[in-house]
Amino acid sequence: MRIAKLKDVDLHWREDGNPNGFPIVFANSLGTDLRLWDDVVSLLPNEFRAVRFDKRGHGLSSCPPGPYSMDDLTDDAEQLLEHLKITSCIFVGVSIGGMIGQNLAARRPELINAMVLSNTAPVMGDPKLWNDRIAAIEANGVESISDQILDRWFSPVFRSRDEALAWRNLLARTPQEGYVGCCYAIAGADLSNSTANLNLPVLVVAGADDQASPPETVSVLADMIEDADFQILDNVGHLPGVEAPEKFTRLLLEFIKERTNV
Repeated sequence: MRIAKLKDVDLHWREDGNPNGFPIVFANSLGTDLRLWDDVVSLLPNEFRAVRFDKRGHGLSSCPPGPYSMDDLTDDAEQLLEHLKITSCIFVGVSIGGMIGQNLAARRPELINAMVLSNTAPVMGDPKLWNDRIAAIEANGVESISDQILDRWFSPVFRSRDEALAWRNLLARTPQEGYVGCCYAIAGADLSNSTANLNLPVLVVAGADDQASPPETVSVLADMIEDADFQILDNVGHLPGVEAPEKFTRLLLEFIKERTNV
């Protein structure tokens, strides 16, 4: 296990594939850790350097006092890339990970060669939704809303599988302060202006059964970015890398081949 001691946080990260290969950096969703990408990374050609990390307050990373802002989370990702001497990469982010990617690409365009934005948007939900969730968690803990969140994450078929229980357990064990801190970051973020000005190859992915970021929400993001590709995966919810890793990885590799010079 590897820890990057950054300015305000100690981030747990992992590297797979060729350490000298072109980097693909993966950022996960709220309430998960870097294991979210296990199946996708296992399907990548060994020529790539696959880097994953746990956000602050998640997984094996430290949990600084909250609340957090989207700039805090973006600072962490930026510092991690600098720590790993990554000067150019393909950034793949799902949900809040996609928001981090949008913000980082706007701030440091030279760091991001191309981007895959999955099940995300420049604005995710209204502040009342997040404030209600924060209040529920502060009253009764993350465990109390785990089933409700899994219903929003997964398609009905996947939700019925025993495997979904592991994701419920992971969610329920997320440190409360880390989860709530990231809720504040999402609630306070509107990346519309900066995202509309992005100028790089982008693939936007939605899940047809996603109740957290429905396709009509994700399509707004695709329309906002000039020449962005947009794909909807049928029978898939909020976490395509979990529910449909083969389909997601195929889209990723086709995008790299067709839209980048990697």
